[in-house]
Amino acid sequence: MSNQKIENIVSKQNNYKGFLIDLIIYISIMFLVREIYLPKVGFIANGLFWSFTTLVVASWRMKVRGVSWKDLGLRKPENLGKTLGVSAIIFVTVIISIVSFEIIKDHLPFSLASDTSSESAVSKFGDLKGNWTHFFLIIPFIWIESMLEELLDRGFFMNWLERLFSKTSFATVIAVVLQAMIFGFRHSYDLSERSITVGIIGLIMGIAYMKFGRNLWPLIIAHCVLNTMSMIERVM
Repeated sequence: MSNQKIENIVSKQNNYKGFLIDLIIYISIMFLVREIYLPKVGFIANGLFWSFTTLVVASWRMKVRGVSWKDLGLRKPENLGKTLGVSAIIFVTVIISIVSFEIIKDHLPFSLASDTSSESAVSKFGDLKGNWTHFFLIIPFIWIESMLEELLDRGFFMNWLERLFSKTSFATVIAVVLQAMIFGFRHSYDLSERSITVGIIGLIMGIAYMKFGRNLWPLIIAHCVLNTMSMIERVM
């Protein structure tokens, strides 16, 4: 659906308090549900539980506002080649940005929390070193999680933030930055190399979403490729 149609849907409602209530409910559930962890089922299953629970909440609030996932960008790409090209641009931009951050991180005017992501990855995903069977077993779930993050963080969350701040001249900028900050924080709960790296990814995804017609598929594809590469590194 075009941006104009989204604007028409929102303008008919013109309910800023409603969007604020939606965001309070959404953010509360997004963080509270992560306090539930079932050790017997493993990290991936817990992660999917968190995301699907949040997806239900987002879908509920979208129904209240008369907005569908198609409206927010989950629609068939008009041109597959262009979609893949945009995905490649996003992927390359993320890689360049992360490498740039790695170069400058030791020269930042503030200290970062200790990054234990490499150690915790073994406990999260199991010991993937040389274990391609395990890799192919879990990678479909990683892709599902990647897709859910784009639906929720760029599709729902960023659009709702933009609507909340729509009376300001910089509503889109505020929405892109805020969702990236929360996206990074949610992955680490501190100011660490991991939270900043994930925040950078969220920032680039947010900019790309706005820049390339609010279609979620290029972001989903790029996100899946990024996470696949990350998992392959753990196997090699």
